[in-house]
Amino acid sequence: MSLPAWTSWPLRESLSREGISGVRVWIGRSVRVLVVGGLVWSTLAEPGLQGWARAVALAGMAVTLLVFHGFFRMTFQRCLWPSIGLFVVLEAAAFGFAHTGLRAPAIVLWCACAITAMERLPLSAAVPCSVAALGAFAVVNTDNWLTTVTTTAGLGLAGYVIRLDAEARGNAQRLLAQERAARQAEAESAALAERGRIAREIHDVLAHSLSAQLVHLEAARLLIQRSADLEADRDQLLERVVACRGMAREGLDGTREALSALRGEMIPVEDFLRRLTAAEGARLGVTGEARVLPAEAGLAVRRVAQEALTNVRKHAPGARVEVLLEYAAGEVGLEVRDFGGHGRSDALSGSGSGYGLLGMRERAELLGGTLESGPGEEGFVVRLRVPA
Repeated sequence: MSLPAWTSWPLRESLSREGISGVRVWIGRSVRVLVVGGLVWSTLAEPGLQGWARAVALAGMAVTLLVFHGFFRMTFQRCLWPSIGLFVVLEAAAFGFAHTGLRAPAIVLWCACAITAMERLPLSAAVPCSVAALGAFAVVNTDNWLTTVTTTAGLGLAGYVIRLDAEARGNAQRLLAQERAARQAEAESAALAERGRIAREIHDVLAHSLSAQLVHLEAARLLIQRSADLEADRDQLLERVVACRGMAREGLDGTREALSALRGEMIPVEDFLRRLTAAEGARLGVTGEARVLPAEAGLAVRRVAQEALTNVRKHAPGARVEVLLEYAAGEVGLEVRDFGGHGRSDALSGSGSGYGLLGMRERAELLGGTLESGPGEEGFVVRLRVPA
C-alpha cells in the first residue's frame, strides 16, 4: 500500500450521510438508540450504584455521548490532532467505566471507538487507535483467550470492512457529482449551440431580405427626391415598390421555413429543390439513394441552393441553370451550375450582407463540409458537400 493511502483521509462523501438511503439511516439511528437505552438500563439496574453514584454514572455516559459526537465532527472536518485528543478522552472514559465496575459501557465504548477510528481516520492514525482500543477490550474481557482473540480480530475486520464500504459509497457519490456536472455542461453547450443555430438562421434569412428591401427603398427615396415629375417616374417607383414587396414576401417565407426547420417540420430536401427549381426555371438532377437528411445538413443544402439561384438571377439573368443533388456515402452534395453567366467569384461571395456564398461557406465549415464557388467552363459553379 502506498504512503498516500496511509496518510490520506477518507473522502468527505464517505464521512457524511450522502448517498445513504433513508431506511439505512433510520436503521442506524434505531440501533444506536437501542444500544444507548440498553446501557442506561444496565447502569440503572447495577446493584452497586445507589443515589449520587448512579446520577454521576448517567452524567458520565451523557458527557461521553457528547464527546463521541465531537469526535464525529472533528473527523468530518479532517482535524487530525483534535480527533486523536477526543479519542484519548473516550478511551479514558472507558477505563473509568471499567474501574467503577460498569463493564458493559466500557466494552461497548472500546468496540465503538475501534470501529469508528478505523472508518473515519487516516490509516496511519486509525490502525494504532483501533489496536489500542481493541487491546484494552482484550485485557478487560474475561472470556477464554480463543474467544477474546476471535472477537478482537472480528471487530478489527468489521471496522476495515465498514471503511471500505464508506469509501466505495464516497467514490460513487463523487462520480455521480462529476457526471451531473458533465451533463449540466453538456446541456449548456447544447443550448448555446442551439442559440447559435437559431441566430444563424434568423440572420441569414432576415439580413438578406431586409438588405434587399433597403436597396429598393433607398432607390425609391432618391427617385422621389430628385424627380421633378413624379408622374413620369411612376413606373420606376412602382417597380421598386413591387420588388420591395417581393423581397418582404421572400423574407417572410424564409423565416417560416427557418422556424419550421427548427421545429423539425421541414419538407424533404428533394421536394424543396423541385419546387425551387421549378419556380426559377432550372433543371434538377438527383443521383444516389434518397434518404432523410439531418436538420443542419438539409438546411445547408436549402440555403446554398437558394443563394446560388439568387446569384444567377442577379448576375446572369436568363442563363440556363442545372442543379444536381447527390446522395453519397456519409455525405450529401449539391452542385448549381449556370451556362453563360457573367458573375465573378469575388463579387458573388460578397453579396447578400451575410446571406451570400461567404456565409454559406462558413455554414458548411461548421458542419465539417466544404463549399467551393468559381467560374466554370461556360458560367459559374457552386459545389457543396456536407456530412449526412
